[in-house]
Order: sequence, then C-alpha cells, then structure tokens
Amino acid sequence: MEWEKSKRLYEEACKWIPGGVNSPVRSARAVGMNPIFVKEARGCRLVDEDGNTYIDYVGSWGPLIVGHSHPDIVEAVRRAAEKGTSYGIPTQLEISMAQKVVEMVPSIDMVRMVSSGTEATMSAIRLARGYTGRKKIIKFNGCYHGHGDCLLVQSGSGLATLGIPGSPGIPEEIVMHTLSLPYNDLGQVEEVMERMGKEVAAIIVEPVAANMGVVLPRPGFLQGLRKLCDAFGTVLIFDEVISGFRLAAGGAQEVFGVLPDLTCLGKIIGGGLPVGAYGGKREIMMKMAPVGDIYQAGTLSGNPLAMSAGLATLNILSSAGIYEVLEEKANYLVHGLAEGAKAAGVSVRMNRIGSLGCGFFTAEEVCDFESALKADTQAYAVFFQEMLKGGIYMAPSQFEAFFVSLAHEKSDLDRTVEVAAQAFERVREHSARG
Repeated sequence: MEWEKSKRLYEEACKWIPGGVNSPVRSARAVGMNPIFVKEARGCRLVDEDGNTYIDYVGSWGPLIVGHSHPDIVEAVRRAAEKGTSYGIPTQLEISMAQKVVEMVPSIDMVRMVSSGTEATMSAIRLARGYTGRKKIIKFNGCYHGHGDCLLVQSGSGLATLGIPGSPGIPEEIVMHTLSLPYNDLGQVEEVMERMGKEVAAIIVEPVAANMGVVLPRPGFLQGLRKLCDAFGTVLIFDEVISGFRLAAGGAQEVFGVLPDLTCLGKIIGGGLPVGAYGGKREIMMKMAPVGDIYQAGTLSGNPLAMSAGLATLNILSSAGIYEVLEEKANYLVHGLAEGAKAAGVSVRMNRIGSLGCGFFTAEEVCDFESALKADTQAYAVFFQEMLKGGIYMAPSQFEAFFVSLAHEKSDLDRTVEVAAQAFERVREHSARG
C-alpha cells in the first residue's frame, strides 16, 4: 500500500495542529508510523485519502457499534439538522434520550447529558464530593477517565502509549486528594478504606478496564468495591464510557450484577457524535443545579444532532438478539486470532468480553496495569504495520481495545484472521532477529 497523500497531509497538519493530530493516540507514533488520513467510511470499512480500503476495528474508538454511516443514524441526523443544529434551549429529544437511558441502564434514575466522557467523569466526581462533603477519591492504575486534572494519575491509554506517568500543567495540590491503587487488588482497597474511608468521596472504576488494553475484573472485585462503598458512605462510580451499551444493553453493571451509585457514559450514546452523560440515584442527582447547589453546565449539552444519532443507535441495540450476534462475531474473531498466533509460535494473551477485546503480546496473564505494561510493544508495532498493509485497521497502540461491530460480516472476520496469520509470522521473524 502507498500512503503518499496521507504523508503530505500529516506534514501539513503538523504546521497547524500540535503533533498533527487532535488526540495523541491518533498520531500512530507508538507503532512507528505516521497516521493515515480517512476520506470516508461505510459499514466496517474505511477509505483513506490514498484510496486504500481497510476493515476497521477501531470504530471511532468504540461508538460505532452498528458500523459507519448506518442509514438509520444518517437519516436521524439529517432530519435533526434540517430543523436546527443547536438551540441552547430544551428539546423533546433530550427527554426521549433520558428516558431511553434510564430504561436501559439498571442503576440510573436520572441522567444529565454533557458533550464528552471527560465532562461526564469530571462532573460525577464533583457531584460525589458535593454530595458527601469529602475530598479524596480512589481510582485505579491504568484506568483512564478522561483528561480532567484530578484524574490524570497513573492513567492508561494514551499516557501509557506515550510513556508519560502524569502530565505537566497539573499542580500537585489538585492531585493530592487522588489515590491510585492497583486494579483488581481488592485487598489494597480494603486496607486504604480502613484507614481513610470516611474521607473518601468516591471510588471511580472502569468495571471492565479498556484503556490499558482490555482487562476484566476478577471475580468479587466489583462486588467488593460495592460493599466497601456501602460500609463507608462512599459513592461508587462506574465509568462505562466504553463498556456502556457495548457489553449489554445495560452495560457492565448488567453483566456483573453490580449497581453503582453513579454511571458515566459516552461514545455509543452519541452514535458517533460528541456526547457524554452521567446519571444515577435520584437522591444524588437532585443535588445538581438548578434544583441543587452543585454546579455544572454546558452550552452544547443535549445537542439535537447528538441526541438524534444516539437515540437511533440505542433503538437499534434494543432489538432482540443484538448482543448475541455481537458475542458470536467477536468470539469467532478472537478464536481465529488466537489460533493464528499459536500456529506462528507467538505468545499472545487474548482478553475479550462481548465485542470488546485486546491481544497482548505476552505469555503472562494480563490482570492489571503492571502486567499490561509487560506486553511487547515492538511486537505489536510489527503486527499493526503488517495488518495495515493487509487492509486491516487495528488500534495504533498496544494499550487500546479493538471493537467488533454489527457491520462486520463473517467474510470480514475470515479476511482479518487470514491477514493476522501472516502478520504473526512477521512478528515471529522480527523477534528471531532480535
């Protein structure tokens, strides 16, 4: 494949945009390449500016669970845009979206829309602090909750990709109340809570960690967090920006049977448009202005285009059998990838739940951030490059997930497995050369 036009566009972008991209992981530096520039997309396929076509497993980093340019979503956005693109005044669409979210997510009584997942987590943390009157929060190493100042401590995703432990520009005073503990280590959480539980406003966690690759919670971990929060009057926040509506209609909380006090959502509820949301128990949500005294606002919150796209997506996902179809597709793909790695003699640990997965280039179990960081990022870079040459677009980072959509057909999955088998062979040859 040739990427001459993408190369020229990247050089031009670097003159006007820091690093040439508007979100760091897009730069593809972690895999030793420049980014491709996309021209258009349909279903599960991307077309870049050079005319190359790829089977896409990024899906805009998760929102496009029904595929690119789904006709129902395109039509919903078109109808909304014809009436107006933004009002800053309430619409019936916002009510319909709120009702749909409450209907689908087990723990949510009331919900407020914002414009990004970062806004959702920032707002949920502020709400938890205001509700409890406490300052400290607990998060987990490798879990990324957006780029809010108090949450950029031992984060995964782009920070892991770039090798940045935190970020300049964040005063120590802001993060001094943030405690970051090992994911899946309930014992350490218990120890910390015994010492300072009455000072902890919230425990925020990705119920399925999806920003250090994909790491599943160990049996009892989420249940243990729920019990500790109940014992100490601490607010349990599930960051389901990725897992929400991805693993089940009700997200990870439905799958694992653990209900948080607050839930943060994003990605899928916008159908590919910028959106976020946070919601939960009525008694907590009623503390938000204008009915309460905890303030949060946003000019574009509840934007009619985003509400229309999100509602159309959730209506599709409400159809019977949708998640069984996604499970079957993802299981088929992961089985094929695992067999290809085994045949090539390459150690790959496949972590998957539902249509969310990651292949770690390591022989060890990946159960937390420390074990995720042991994965061979150079091997992944070779794999990524070979997959791209074969027309398969995976995440340009070892520490990101891949997403299977309803638009992926069996022929797409078979082609992916075929290309991957060759890519694993290149990884083996590269490793043999040292």
